[in-house]
Amino acid sequence: MPAALLAALLALLLIVIAAPAASAHEERPVTFPDGSGSVPVYRTGEPDLLVCKTDRDAFERRIAAFPEQLKQRNLALFARCQKSGYRHLQAAVDAVKRPGMNIAILPGLYEEEPSLPKPTGACASLKAPNSSLGYQILSYAQQSQCPHNQNLVAILGKKNLQIEGTGATRLDVVVDAKYQKLNAIRADESDGVYFRNFTAQRTTFNSLYVLAGDGFVIDDVLTRWNDEYGFLTFASDHGLYKNCESYGNGDSGIYPGSASNINDGRGYDVPRYSIEITGCRSHHNMVGYSGTAGDSVWVHDNEFDQNMGGASMDSAFPGHPGLPQNHARFERNLIHDNNADYYPYVADGTCAKPPVERGYERGVVCPQISMPPGTGIITAGGNWNLYENNWVYGHKRAAFYLNAVPAFIRGEKAWAKQTDTSHHNRYAGNVLGKDKQGTSRPNGMDVTWDGQGKGNCWQDGPDGSSPGTLPLCGDERGDLSGGSDRLVGEPVKLAQLLICSDYNVQARRLPSGCDWYGARGVERVETQIALAVAAVLLLVGGVLWWRRLRKSRLGTLATLLGLVGLVLDVAGSTMPLASTPVPAAALLCLGLWWVGAGLALRGTRPWLARLTLLLGALTLLDAFDKAVLMVPWVPVSPAWVRTLVAVVWVLWAMIASAGRPGTAAGSDEDAGDDLPGSETPDGDQDHALVGGPRGEDAKTPGPGPAPTDGTRTGTRPATGTDTRPGSGPGSGPGSDSGSQEATS
Repeated sequence: MPAALLAALLALLLIVIAAPAASAHEERPVTFPDGSGSVPVYRTGEPDLLVCKTDRDAFERRIAAFPEQLKQRNLALFARCQKSGYRHLQAAVDAVKRPGMNIAILPGLYEEEPSLPKPTGACASLKAPNSSLGYQILSYAQQSQCPHNQNLVAILGKKNLQIEGTGATRLDVVVDAKYQKLNAIRADESDGVYFRNFTAQRTTFNSLYVLAGDGFVIDDVLTRWNDEYGFLTFASDHGLYKNCESYGNGDSGIYPGSASNINDGRGYDVPRYSIEITGCRSHHNMVGYSGTAGDSVWVHDNEFDQNMGGASMDSAFPGHPGLPQNHARFERNLIHDNNADYYPYVADGTCAKPPVERGYERGVVCPQISMPPGTGIITAGGNWNLYENNWVYGHKRAAFYLNAVPAFIRGEKAWAKQTDTSHHNRYAGNVLGKDKQGTSRPNGMDVTWDGQGKGNCWQDGPDGSSPGTLPLCGDERGDLSGGSDRLVGEPVKLAQLLICSDYNVQARRLPSGCDWYGARGVERVETQIALAVAAVLLLVGGVLWWRRLRKSRLGTLATLLGLVGLVLDVAGSTMPLASTPVPAAALLCLGLWWVGAGLALRGTRPWLARLTLLLGALTLLDAFDKAVLMVPWVPVSPAWVRTLVAVVWVLWAMIASAGRPGTAAGSDEDAGDDLPGSETPDGDQDHALVGGPRGEDAKTPGPGPAPTDGTRTGTRPATGTDTRPGSGPGSGPGSDSGSQEATS
């Protein structure tokens, strides 16, 4: 459609010219570990170093409800700590002098007061680039020189260090940054670190950060109330998250970003995964799990719920080693009811306040990037991902969302890489629209996909999809039916994605026209495009019918089908009907309109008729592609070709409709539109002259000599029985024997 094409081309042009310089997480350049490490094992021996506060009464109140054995152990550790322990976690970390030491943190609130003051002296004037959020991107040497410029607790270069809370639950030990540091705890190049049984909270970036580590475990730790992430592990290998929890974060609760890219170039079968995440719950965040370059991550037996989105993988942000994202494996997870909408906090200015005033502790979340609320799993430019045997239910938008991301978005300009995402993602064996007890909890739709990529496949589902037909997964990984290999997604979906991506929390910019941010009905860009298409085609098609087709039964019937198709096209663009057969039915009606109109035009506008028939055939092919089986072996969707042809057709039809409908017979305008023998019975004018009406509106022919054989005249051939004056062929005044209209 013309409007769809213009919108899509404008979208692509704007992306190429002004791709957003967004970055989910900006860090110094890092490389992956060499992979020689291993997942650390929990050590049960007595701690080497202790951390506690001095108020015994407050301590005894904290442990009063502990089981007796645990209470006695904590009392003994407290007595020991008063003699030889530390009052702040950072002091104990600084005292670590060899690998393999254990630090025990006794129940209490740790605000790390010595780490809180703002930088002074040389640390206040470090030379380093600024991130898009304004913080400095410091080198490892600068982090070592000034560890508390950004970190409440800095663990730098320590090996095989174990830090454990000694409380009954993870809430008994709390490390609180009070929104005064980027990170509550940062473990940088600290292989083998093990965190267990405590809470970290309230930062301007993330609570627990593991960077460039070969071997780490996050065990029974809670993170909450952060501008960006709860847990962030980056450029790391041999990692394990287990029994963790995170909530109240502006990006994700769990973020294994740039996990070691150990399976690059492999298929579905891999020797191992770099990071395992199990037994965790991430809820009431923008998204439960995110994985920009989340490569080779095994995510199983977790719960992601009450977020805007359940989990996301992407290749959309530059500066992350390991792009494009690949080889995540999700199985046996509960992904449900991710329908939160936190964008109103951006719109009303809540998120423009200082973090301490926003109300994170009361449930406020400030979404940091664009996210389609009501979605289970979002994959924006990932490859070779497996989503199997999960429970995905209760989402207002969709269970699964897949779209491609061109390589230049992540900063790679090579043409060969521009279509290297959204390939070989397998969605199979999941339980959709039902909880574990079998209760019906439908999703808005099963799948929304932009159509780009090869080797992707899905399972059959109960709640429909967009497009209406999808490649289906076989029993074995790699098997599929109805596959496609397309270089670019659907035009309207590309336009929608561009508009929705133009979000900025700092600027309080929520794109209008995008239903992610509350647009409904005619406010949505998809519906606006459909209305624009309908307006153009209604005008052009209506004029064409009035000037050229209204005396044709076939043309009139076809035009009525076109009208029905336009109505269905607008209806099918709405959220409730997008995953139903309505969009395909709209294409079917429109295709039949153009086919019928093309047949009706053959005798008078043969070249326009051919173009109209071509457009009709392409539209019917598009309907087949979206409702029955995706057409294989084509690099783009039929929608793109159909849209290009439709632009030409609209212009041609406008020109063809501009001629005078009542042109005199025998004039240069319409002479020759009727071929001998083309006369039809009254009321049946499918092959009659459409340039103007016959009979009373035509000039009455006058007497004149009969034409010789083969002479073409401006009137119909005589029947040989009419004796009225002037009934002979070609005898009318002004007739031009042998004239021929230049048909369009």
